[in-house]
Amino acid sequence: MALMVDLPGMLAQRRPRIVVLGDVMVDGWTTGRCDRLCREAPAPVVDVTADSTAPGGAGNTAANLAALGAETVMVSALGDDQTGQALLESLRDAGVHTDHVLPVVGRVTTTKRRIIASDQVMLRLDEGDRSPLPPDMDERLATELRRALHGCDAVLVGDYGTGVIGPAVKQVLRQARREIPLLAVDAHDLEAWRELRPSVVTPNAAEATALLGHKPDSFESYGEQLRSKTGAAAVVVTLDREGTVLLAPGVPPHRTSADPAPDNHATGAGDTFVAALTMAAACDVPLTTAVSLAQAAADVVVHRPGTSVCGQAELVERLGRHESPSAHEALARIVAEHRTAGRRIVFTNGCFDVLHRGHVSYLEQAKRLGDILIVAINDDASVRRLKGPERPVNTAADRAAVLAGLSCVDYVTQFADDTPAALIRLLRPDVYAKGGDYSENMLPETPIVQAYGGEVRILDYIADHSTSAVIDRIRSA
Repeated sequence: MALMVDLPGMLAQRRPRIVVLGDVMVDGWTTGRCDRLCREAPAPVVDVTADSTAPGGAGNTAANLAALGAETVMVSALGDDQTGQALLESLRDAGVHTDHVLPVVGRVTTTKRRIIASDQVMLRLDEGDRSPLPPDMDERLATELRRALHGCDAVLVGDYGTGVIGPAVKQVLRQARREIPLLAVDAHDLEAWRELRPSVVTPNAAEATALLGHKPDSFESYGEQLRSKTGAAAVVVTLDREGTVLLAPGVPPHRTSADPAPDNHATGAGDTFVAALTMAAACDVPLTTAVSLAQAAADVVVHRPGTSVCGQAELVERLGRHESPSAHEALARIVAEHRTAGRRIVFTNGCFDVLHRGHVSYLEQAKRLGDILIVAINDDASVRRLKGPERPVNTAADRAAVLAGLSCVDYVTQFADDTPAALIRLLRPDVYAKGGDYSENMLPETPIVQAYGGEVRILDYIADHSTSAVIDRIRSA
């Protein structure tokens, strides 16, 4: 979806308060060199050079939400041990509110420690309790959840099966469900959450396959079945290197493309994805745009070793928020990544002042010419120069937001000149597409595209569907 999302502006208007409920754990990373086997057994010897820990599981989700600018409230239980105390401090340092996190006497905090040598995971050591909380602690956590829910914009559940979410906690969610504007669930067993009718769930490919009872060639045809199984209004299946697919009623299946990284760098990327998705949806961003924003956030962290978070500044840089040469250069880098992955780039441009059927039809045609569709819109000043002082009717930010809601559009950007010639020279799209009210000879961009070996395509024209005609009808009415 749209690349250009004004994230700081969005958060300045509404900083969402998001409650994260679920299993908090510690992700540990012990790295070193390995160049020999030990004498006692045919086992590798790792000479340790570094040791680090970070909040994992729902803790990593909460840390990502805080880094993205959300007011983040953690509701969980962990061991009353040194590991648990260190984890609490890490969450506080990340900007997460931890007043509703309960220490449980005698419980061992869950830890997942990876041993890495030469960028290769050699071994993972897991420890910690996975038994359900005692009934009295379940009731206490339910009380904390009830307090935390007051005034929240969203609840994000991270249920990884360590026993934190018990019957009393779920009962509070049932009772409060109508007052929860957005409920996102990331759980290994999504059917267990069906009765709460989540707003959105995020199964991975294996979890979605288990829900269907068979491995499909693709998930695009199974949206209704997956929504029925999970009770969710929308399902986003995460596909690792292949990106994600959004399955929601009323819109075609929407795919995002991932920026692949080594598998050992993928830890926590799913937490980042669901955090960014929930934050954007809580700010009333269209779900297709929210999924693409979440994919961009996951792409940021997946190229880092260990468990990491995507901060607001990093996501803004990835999204290319400011319409400036530096933002266009950032977009060019992303286009280059898509091209390296073998994807065909389609580019089109226009004012798109009042979006109508003709626009939608030709954008859908344009997307079918390749894999990635970039839409460049004239900024407000250039629209006035081209269309007159009474235009645009809608600002550039509003026009971009509407285009962002179309599932066929992957990226939206602005340009200040009367033509996108400079942007085309920079991006060098494989296909330059325009609506059928033009011809190749009419387009000053045609020789530019043909000079580097690109293709110019003129698409179908729908008569009597123009922005001026729409505006005239509105005014006459």
